[in-house]
Amino acid sequence: MRDCLRDKIVAVCRSKMDKKGDDVGLSFYAFFANKNDDPEMLMEAATWWIKTHELDHFEKARKIKEMVEQGL
Repeated sequence: MRDCLRDKIVAVCRSKMDKKGDDVGLSFYAFFANKNDDPEMLMEAATWWIKTHELDHFEKARKIKEMVEQGL
């Protein structure tokens, strides 16, 4: 996963947790605007989320942040 996507995921997870607490859930769509302005990065996130790690549609932001920070 490219560094800019990792940075974006960690920042969004932190922001969501700051606003709604450590148990807030999110999907990989949380990292993108409502319009598909970067299809390559969207597919990269979807592949990491769905194919590589077989995660549920919604996961805890804390879990995703920790996975990304560990380089998984």
